[in-house]
Amino acid sequence: MILRADELAALESDIDAWLEDQLQTNPTVLTVDRGEPGQRRWYVRMVGEEKAVSTVWFTLGQRLLHCECYFMPAPEENEGRLYEYLLRRNRELAGLRFAIGVEDAVFLVAELPAHAVTEAEIDRLLGSFYAYSERWFRPCMRIGYETRFKG
Repeated sequence: MILRADELAALESDIDAWLEDQLQTNPTVLTVDRGEPGQRRWYVRMVGEEKAVSTVWFTLGQRLLHCECYFMPAPEENEGRLYEYLLRRNRELAGLRFAIGVEDAVFLVAELPAHAVTEAEIDRLLGSFYAYSERWFRPCMRIGYETRFKG
């Protein structure tokens, strides 16, 4: 389903309002920034314990809300072991998945049909990005950078 221009504008406004509320009320949300003028893109920076800072990008198109979060840099060692670990974790994720992106960095990604975007769904996605980053960042870094963690 393709959203009309007025539907996209209304959804963009709803997302703006929800993210502004999160910035004011959610202590894990550090900043919310917008993309370039004319883009329907948001950058949400969150503070964590295991991973100091995570940034989730939300990009709204006529068909999809695409979401991604930089998880970790490309592994320096144990690439096969790390990628196997991530693929096995994908079975446990609800609505998100690990993916390899530019420069072989690891990302968490999700897509949601634009017509299904609600405050509850954005909240679920943002919470999932936070929870999965917190849960698996340290184990993944220990695999992909094993030598640096020995000592």
